Amino acid sequence: MGFKLCILAIPTQTHVMRDLLFSNVLIIDRASPWHSDRVDIHIQGNAIERIAQKLDGISDDVLQIDGTNLVCTPGWIDIGVQVCDPGLEHREDLSTVTRAAAKAGFTAIGCLPNTKPALHSKAELLYLRNSSTHLPVDCLPVGAVSKHCSGTDITEMYDLHNAGAVAFSNGSEPIADAGLMLRALQYVKAFDSLVMNAPLDRTIAPEGLVHEGFVSTRMGVKGIPSLAESMMVERDLRLAEYTNSQLHISNISSARSVEAIRAAKNRGIQVTASVPILNLAFCHEEVSGFDAAWKVMPPLRDPTDRDALVEGLLDGTIDAISANHVPWDDESKKKEFPNAEFGVSGLDTFYGLYQTKLADKIDLETFVDAMSHGPRRIFRLPQYRVDIKQPATLTMIQPSVQWECTHHSFSSKSSNSPLIGQILNGQVAGIVQKGEWIPAQEA
Repeated sequence: MGFKLCILAIPTQTHVMRDLLFSNVLIIDRASPWHSDRVDIHIQGNAIERIAQKLDGISDDVLQIDGTNLVCTPGWIDIGVQVCDPGLEHREDLSTVTRAAAKAGFTAIGCLPNTKPALHSKAELLYLRNSSTHLPVDCLPVGAVSKHCSGTDITEMYDLHNAGAVAFSNGSEPIADAGLMLRALQYVKAFDSLVMNAPLDRTIAPEGLVHEGFVSTRMGVKGIPSLAESMMVERDLRLAEYTNSQLHISNISSARSVEAIRAAKNRGIQVTASVPILNLAFCHEEVSGFDAAWKVMPPLRDPTDRDALVEGLLDGTIDAISANHVPWDDESKKKEFPNAEFGVSGLDTFYGLYQTKLADKIDLETFVDAMSHGPRRIFRLPQYRVDIKQPATLTMIQPSVQWECTHHSFSSKSSNSPLIGQILNGQVAGIVQKGEWIPAQEA
């Protein structure tokens, strides 16, 4: 194949409630006093007990892991994952999605409400909570703004908040009704939560398949102009300003959206934003071969949009990166391009895609901020850092590993990915979740 596969000797047995020692590991975490230092980390129970250049007096029953080739960061969070459970388990279920998330380096995922039934009442949130307690990754429920995510009748948002909803959204369904969006923003103020919206005005391009530009013209298919996104971004920003409420704009893809959000933040509007990693790495030329694996929402746009997204991440306009994980069964993706569903199975290839395509544009410190501290700010979760007496919730990565992405690389039930067959750099070694070492090989 012409590439070198590097395999590190990392213990693969999942370790439960036994002291851990990572020796000679590099910490990347701007919030940590040990940032950029190579140290030993001693974990005891659910917390980091000691950090030092060299730790002595470690007993024989401590699981010791050589961290010479590892980088340690605070645990990552993906704020918007299609978990498909309940009701759509043929595409994904809680067991497979959390395995894929753990393998990808995530210690928690925001579970979008587009299930069947939707996460629109306490019963569905209770199901999610009870079904995920034993799983390797924390499942954070995002409650539906409207019943069935249909965009009409608003849910009992206060009850959902009390049942554990960390935010409110219709997930992949944009909130088209401005009045519904306004009321949702007003309601969440009472309990200091936020509304998340996927910005797309479907009436502008109801049959659009790809970004509107020279590629869509050459393909002879209807395009989705960036205007369809930026108009809804600007609408939601005005509503957030009017209500003085908290808004998150999910998965932006255009330069105009970045400009609008940057200006809104400068005016003091309470807004955060996220971007799919695929839109940071690729442009609309990828779809020119009619490969449905590249058919995603938001669509891949032109190079100026991609460059603006990267700049927005670097200057803090964009707060988080998402895998934009939308798993589909083969029958839904292996169709003629116009009939194939939008979406990519994004978890399993997440870090490899960053290390291969983006590491020269986005420094690792900024990437870690967007994976750890940014999502925690968005969801109003306590901030964790790699430091003594902090919770032992960590992600361990191996930047030097090279691997081939195949269908067998996926822990997700679905492998609808355009990266199959490509050689990727960088793998996740595993996560430490509540003091437990979960190697990626065993996820």
